[in-house]
Amino acid sequence: MSTALRITLDEYHRMIEQGAFVGTRRAELIHGEIIEMSPIGTGHAGTVTELGEWSVDNAPRGSVQVRVQQPITIPEAASEPEPDLAWVNRKPYRTSHPRAADVLLLVEVAETSLQYDRNTKGLLYSAAGIEDYWIVNIPARRIEVYRRPTSEGYLEVISYGERETFTSLRFPEIRLEVARLFAAVDGE
Repeated sequence: MSTALRITLDEYHRMIEQGAFVGTRRAELIHGEIIEMSPIGTGHAGTVTELGEWSVDNAPRGSVQVRVQQPITIPEAASEPEPDLAWVNRKPYRTSHPRAADVLLLVEVAETSLQYDRNTKGLLYSAAGIEDYWIVNIPARRIEVYRRPTSEGYLEVISYGERETFTSLRFPEIRLEVARLFAAVDGE
């Protein structure tokens, strides 16, 4: 029997507005439960920085907004995860966070959170209809690309190694060399 207290998105937002998380570690709302996020290690931080720079250099500025470690809202799942990187439709998000329908690409960087990112977050993102989900698997030095979302998970998973290059689903002209991300981990 679970003893977790479930809250709504509105309750979570009120807690944030009232400063409930000031001075505490980072947290996100997943299926109505406040989940403490892992501290960010140096490999994780370097990889997120490299992804952010690659994104700013390559994302079509007129149609894509790059968001780094910012929330997206999935109301039907009472969730507000904070992915490491998201490309969303360009528009003002001053009164609400982007919704799943706004997401063009979503990336999680996994140094210690691989199973959580594959299972809990992967199922959440798939059920929400996010079409292009990547996990940067730092220990294996691979990028896992998840596509064709269903309510029960992604139907397509492709893993790319350091010597490979691949493209985003929505912008096939934009290429990412996997080795670029692991150079950030290695400090090169």
